[in-house]
Amino acid sequence: MRDIKVLGSGCAKCKLTMQAIEEVAQQQGVQINLQKVDDIRDIMAYRVLSTPGVVVDGKVVHVGSVPSRELIASWLH
Repeated sequence: MRDIKVLGSGCAKCKLTMQAIEEVAQQQGVQINLQKVDDIRDIMAYRVLSTPGVVVDGKVVHVGSVPSRELIASWLH
């Protein structure tokens, strides 16, 4: 199971990122633990200055835009 966090204040891009990750995981039958992190101190702890940020298993893998479905799929394998 992948531990995935979406870092952001709740902007539209953050919501789209959460939705896309959920959809790709469901389509691929992959179990994920998806969390939304919106506390600025927690976001800064990852040194992310532009949201949305995506953290997979403790590693920042994407920052600043909604990731493509292909990119999301690559994180799940």
